[in-house]
Amino acid sequence: MEIIKIKDEYITLGQFLKLTNHISTGGQAKPFLQENKIYINGSLDNRRGRKIVPGDEVKINESGDYKVMNL
Repeated sequence: MEIIKIKDEYITLGQFLKLTNHISTGGQAKPFLQENKIYINGSLDNRRGRKIVPGDEVKINESGDYKVMNL
């Protein structure tokens, strides 16, 4: 499991995907979410505006497991 550190109270799922290098621009978030399964704390979610807070666990298909932490 990879640790992702954020400095703010939360980031959106779209920002998270850019931070983890799954997409390079925000415009790629919607198509990426339509083609891939994203689980946040074990629940399937495809909303690019979904808030991800420290303590959340994110799984992207089989490509990675992430834990979000404060800086």
